[in-house]
Amino acid sequence: MSIVLGTPGGNELESLAATLAAWQQDGGPIQLHPGDLGWYSMRGPEATARALRAWSRDGELIALGLLDGPDGLLRLAVDPKLRSDESVARQLCSDISDPARGVLPDGEAIVEARGAVTLQHLLLTRGWQFDQPWTPMHRDLAAPVPDTHVTWPGLRVEVIGPDRAEAWMEVHWSAFKGTPFGEAERRGVLDWRATMMDGPFAERGRCLAAFDPDGRAVAIAGVWSSGRGRPGLVEPMGVHRDHRGKGYGAAVSEAAAAILGEMGSSSAMVCAETSNVGAVATYTAAGFTALPPESDLLRPS
Repeated sequence: MSIVLGTPGGNELESLAATLAAWQQDGGPIQLHPGDLGWYSMRGPEATARALRAWSRDGELIALGLLDGPDGLLRLAVDPKLRSDESVARQLCSDISDPARGVLPDGEAIVEARGAVTLQHLLLTRGWQFDQPWTPMHRDLAAPVPDTHVTWPGLRVEVIGPDRAEAWMEVHWSAFKGTPFGEAERRGVLDWRATMMDGPFAERGRCLAAFDPDGRAVAIAGVWSSGRGRPGLVEPMGVHRDHRGKGYGAAVSEAAAAILGEMGSSSAMVCAETSNVGAVATYTAAGFTALPPESDLLRPS
């Protein structure tokens, strides 16, 4: 049976997310998650669909890739039953390697294909190289997560709705951009968040913010469910630049795990750059366990 590569339409996003959610497994690799699609969807559903590449066989989805950003990064998930399938790996390798197939452009590119060992091997034989390592982090949610008010006295963590969106986005901007948060930036990020939370993945996500004793928003996190009994994702997590070094990142990460538990997730997971020792330490302080690092694959320019 031949494998077909295609770009889905915006009306297929919820169905694709449901299949992607079913592929999430405790003890398995942290591969492309419905939450990654949810976070990307701040660009709108049609743009999200255009960034996806779907491989199917006999009408059934077997792999899904997200072209995440303009820098030639493909984030991939493969049906767990087929990660060692030679024919699937060869077709994926061929499509990824040939710019004419419309997956990745010519020149430098990165593929995130955690757990797809056969595909990784084939790409390496074509001259791809291991790129920077990432550390998967995991927290089991079989036992209740301690109350944040108890473990982090004086800190208040809330699920943020539209009325508090500006505070959430301001902390996010400070954490990841670090440039002045002017009126143009304010309008832009509020529009992005509104688009995301009105989109096809909104029911899977929650936005959290931690407030210090003076009522200032100091840290944020996003959480995404893949359904009851399956791993949930923390994406993103950040601390305002003026309030780092006080344990707020660990506090909001622990609260994020608690919210995922309330949503029915079996575990909470996140991946941090191994070189970012501060991020790894933050998640460890929040009760996450660091697993052996895994590397993306790089095709040099």
